[in-house]
Amino acid sequence: MVSLQLGNRTVVITGAGQGQGAAEARLLAEAGARVIATDLAEVPPAGLAGLASSSSASLVYRQLDVSDASGWSNLAAWIQSEGWQVDGLVNNAGITQRSRLLDVSVADLQKVYEVNVAGSLLGIQSLSPLMGSGTSVVNVGSVAGLTAHYPVAYTASKWALRGLSQVAAMELGPHGIRVNTVHPGFIETPMTASAKPEFRQTTLAETPLGRTGSVEEVAAVVLFLLSPLSSFVTGAEIPVDGGQSAHGGAKSVSDALR
Repeated sequence: MVSLQLGNRTVVITGAGQGQGAAEARLLAEAGARVIATDLAEVPPAGLAGLASSSSASLVYRQLDVSDASGWSNLAAWIQSEGWQVDGLVNNAGITQRSRLLDVSVADLQKVYEVNVAGSLLGIQSLSPLMGSGTSVVNVGSVAGLTAHYPVAYTASKWALRGLSQVAAMELGPHGIRVNTVHPGFIETPMTASAKPEFRQTTLAETPLGRTGSVEEVAAVVLFLLSPLSSFVTGAEIPVDGGQSAHGGAKSVSDALR
């Protein structure tokens, strides 16, 4: 019977130390997957420490800088040495940079690109040889990749990730590897906690559901895309944004005319 259970499957998650990544790691482990959770820290961050040390949970932690090609090569070699194949890859690691168009530097653009785009490319290049038919890649984009969001370096990186995802879906499809993208809106995470109050208020005003999202709500969509329930879904882009990107800015007009 097709289900959301991921028993006997190995899933790699980047940026799993906190926020969305930690929630994804917890949910996938609960669904029965062997989770290889990665992040920059040498030891499991607090959000994963208990799960990684629990004998009842199948989660292992590995240090990884997603922008480092040698780190990806080492991770792939280690997975092979354990005798595992990779059934799922979640490219969740990401950073932001909030400079506006006339203030952003090329160095800012490159720094964000190295993590948000190149990191995902390196993950796909390194781990797809360990993936077979019926496996899945989930790239974590952003509502910024669907709109003209003002932090230009972050926005440009997420638009670029969309292109990478579509090419990967096309090229890996013949191998039975699916590639999809989720686009979170305003999700309560450590990254969004530093946003200005004005940003929060205005974003909520533009969100039809009228609230922020939770990391668990993003993780649930990631689980679906990794599971057999989405076996004929590839090249898809799924906003998890409470409707923020759906109205194209028309909500403000609609609200003003009430």
